Amino acid sequence: MRVAFVAEVTAQHDDTGRTRRLRRLAELLANRGHDVTVFCAQWWDGDHETFEQDGVVYHAVTTDPPGQSPSRRFALSLPGALRRSKPDVIHAAAVPKHVLAAKTASKLARAPLVVDWYESPSEIESTSKSLRMAARAPDEVVTPSETIRTRVRELGADGGDVRVIPNSIDMDAIRDAQVIDGANIVYSRRLDEDANVESLFLALAELRDKGWHAVIIGDGPEREGYERQASDLRIDDRVEFTGAQPVEKRIPVFRGAHVYVQTARREAFPTDLLRALACGCAGVVEYHVESSAHELVEQEERTFRTTSEQELTDALRSAADLPRMTENEEFERYDHDPVLERYLDCYRDVQDSFGFF
Repeated sequence: MRVAFVAEVTAQHDDTGRTRRLRRLAELLANRGHDVTVFCAQWWDGDHETFEQDGVVYHAVTTDPPGQSPSRRFALSLPGALRRSKPDVIHAAAVPKHVLAAKTASKLARAPLVVDWYESPSEIESTSKSLRMAARAPDEVVTPSETIRTRVRELGADGGDVRVIPNSIDMDAIRDAQVIDGANIVYSRRLDEDANVESLFLALAELRDKGWHAVIIGDGPEREGYERQASDLRIDDRVEFTGAQPVEKRIPVFRGAHVYVQTARREAFPTDLLRALACGCAGVVEYHVESSAHELVEQEERTFRTTSEQELTDALRSAADLPRMTENEEFERYDHDPVLERYLDCYRDVQDSFGFF
């Protein structure tokens, strides 16, 4: 199958949840033997139009570095570039200008359009006419969670044309990783204004008479503030800030930890929570309306969903009584291969519908 991805900004430009998700999928498809091209802004050196990395061909639609807003030149050049590639399926990131340009290309190339909608729009963005047009334009919209699926439907997408496909994880990497002991409780995320580590710290302060050690993995603009909070609560001697760590270093910590806590206010898909659960951690999730983390724990054993500071404290007490594990095979369904099959089913379905209509 020839799959054409549309993403002006790639993970090589900016490593975010959205760009990592598309890069992971493109590489998984290429490893399976599919012909994968990413139409993007150029990120490699030299004057050659294409560049191959990890089996994926990157095609420069523009040579301009991506700015704060989507490039008009990229949108104008995209239909012709896509038509010449003769794709079987076009898979675009949810950038309105680019989705609408990809829709034009879809008609010219006679290939269905799938849009990967990774994040909830802000209240201001939700009123955007182009955003609503982008929600209705694709033949199928894919979201990482029911939370985001609901937001896309609120923008006007037909519910029957929106399916949930979660992020995938590497179960073999979890099984093969070493176990690093030391953390009873672990939290990992970019430490920005939505991280909400203060909820965890307040609960830990209530448990200061217990023997625990917490590890906070991540960096960001709010890190110093969280370090001050830990000091003000007099728990800083038992809270370790490691800074940002690559996934291959996070997994051994998860395998050695007892409890993973997710308190972020905004999360499209909590991939590290999923990894930690697969590593055998008990999961404690604080519910927030713009976070999909609760979806991972609603039907799982060894997990707790909380809605208040007291519930979070009680959940940490209860989680401490659960037996330790270093892996949980219940999460095999999130491994790369079964999740990739869900994407391939999506592509086949849109091809069948596109040809029929």
